[in-house]
Amino acid sequence: VTYGMTSSSTYYYTKAMTDLFVNTADQSGLTFQSISTMADFWTYAQGPLLDGLYWTKWYNDQPLTTEDKSFIYYENMLLGVPRMRQIKILNNSCKVHSDFKDEITGCFDVYNDKKEDYFNFGLINGTAWSYHTEKEIKGSSHWGLLTTYSGAGYYQDLRRTKEESAAILKDLLDNLWLDRGTRVIFVDFSTYNANINMFCIIRLVVEFPATGGAIPSYQIRTVKLIRYISVWDYFILGCEVVFCLFIFYYIVEEILELRIHKFSYFRSIWNILDIVVILLAVVAIIFNVFRTIKVDNLLGKLLEQPDIYADFEFLAFWQTQYNNMNAVNLFFAWIKVFKYISFNKTMTQLSSTLGRCAKDIVGFAVMFFIVFFAYAQLGYLLFGMEVESFSTFAKCIFTQFRIILGDFDYNAIDRANRVLGPIYFVTYVFFVFFVLLNMFLAIINDTYTEVKEELSSQKDELQITDIIKQSYVKTIAKLKSKKEKISDVQKVLRSGSGDIEFKDFKQTLKEMGHADHEISEAFSRFDRDGNQILDEEEQKRMKSDLEEKKDALSAEINNLGGNYGNHSPVSGNEQRKNWSQTFVDREQFLRWGRF
Repeated sequence: VTYGMTSSSTYYYTKAMTDLFVNTADQSGLTFQSISTMADFWTYAQGPLLDGLYWTKWYNDQPLTTEDKSFIYYENMLLGVPRMRQIKILNNSCKVHSDFKDEITGCFDVYNDKKEDYFNFGLINGTAWSYHTEKEIKGSSHWGLLTTYSGAGYYQDLRRTKEESAAILKDLLDNLWLDRGTRVIFVDFSTYNANINMFCIIRLVVEFPATGGAIPSYQIRTVKLIRYISVWDYFILGCEVVFCLFIFYYIVEEILELRIHKFSYFRSIWNILDIVVILLAVVAIIFNVFRTIKVDNLLGKLLEQPDIYADFEFLAFWQTQYNNMNAVNLFFAWIKVFKYISFNKTMTQLSSTLGRCAKDIVGFAVMFFIVFFAYAQLGYLLFGMEVESFSTFAKCIFTQFRIILGDFDYNAIDRANRVLGPIYFVTYVFFVFFVLLNMFLAIINDTYTEVKEELSSQKDELQITDIIKQSYVKTIAKLKSKKEKISDVQKVLRSGSGDIEFKDFKQTLKEMGHADHEISEAFSRFDRDGNQILDEEEQKRMKSDLEEKKDALSAEINNLGGNYGNHSPVSGNEQRKNWSQTFVDREQFLRWGRF
């Protein structure tokens, strides 16, 4: 079910779109990633962007027979029209020092949703010059490289042809659509590839920080929004139905266990993991239904109005979260395997080691992170102005983890501070890598040694081989019991002379320990005339049938193992005593199964 949402073609689809819209350069060598000014953005938009969006000719300049539709790379249909949206900040949203008020007439602060510019400007007429709230354009917030931006702003939809879109871009450029107040611009569009039934939702983002310049980034989500087309898709649908039935069964089971054990139910980590898996599965089922309905509505609207912007961003975002949730759920499901393979003491070494050294690890973690965060703050203050990997405190933390793994740029640190840089690096490697990391490994190693010694001196309480052996012995015992019952009936038939009445037959077998219903069933099978008497012909038929069954049981016992079939019978008390030495009692086994 999880892998039914993805495909091996997803990566190549994403790579193709990345190469076209991010890595393709114009005649001057400008790519999307190299945008550094507003002028660069307009150059990119009027060049590589338009060329990538509108494919109307083959490579030999022959026209494509697709009317006014664009098929990117000849395979990916452009859905609707692209949309450009910018967010501006209010003028005088920050305060200029009194010494510079005469020279600096305007001040545009860093982005803050409370300081967004919501006034109409420029040509005023048209959506590009009028502010629209997030609710009006059904937008959603975006987590950029600098900050999180709202879904509001000024937007302009392009057209279905390259010429019309180029005219719109020229009009925006000539009338200074982007200015000092612009903090970010988004370019959104979606494509669909029918060959692999995949949507590609693309967002190109250029942030304009208050420092000046431009910071480009992009987001390409390749998702499967239309679920059921091929035979394989309908097979996945069948698996999803079975999955829903299993989830319903486990919900009922967990509710019953919760009612029995009450709050003690949550003392087991496995029970908590079961609850997490079930909750994630229920959310996934609900979203699956929601997505199917939403996509049908959106595609229906798009087919009716092909000139509108196809807003798949919301669905793509939640489809990505859905895939992430399924990935986490699948991970937890695999972790649950440890619950079922803990029969062997070797399998319990990991959990026993971690459980026993948990307190030591917590104490060590406190000491480790005190030193670790001290170095992170030191690195941020020393190198944050010049080294990108130390430009924020969060990046410092990840950079220091990379240093532990041997992935670092020492030259950048040395250039940023030629005195304190080497001191920072040498002391960090010594204290964190050589001292603290080896202390952590020593804690794990010592505890593992103790656990291994204890387990080696203990006898396995329950092995997988014991379970197989137990089932094997039980099967042998059942077959031998059936064979003994047949022998008892044969003794009754041999002891009788002439006709045998039912009451004598029943009394004799009952004294041998047979149940009433077994006796009645055996007698009625061969009493053809129903007169409660077995005549010589009926007795002969019964003897022949019993002999055949006895031979078949003997052969089956020999096939399972002659060593068990030839053992002398032991009494019930002795058998129970032997089994109690080999196997755990039933209550303990069931208790293990619950946890």
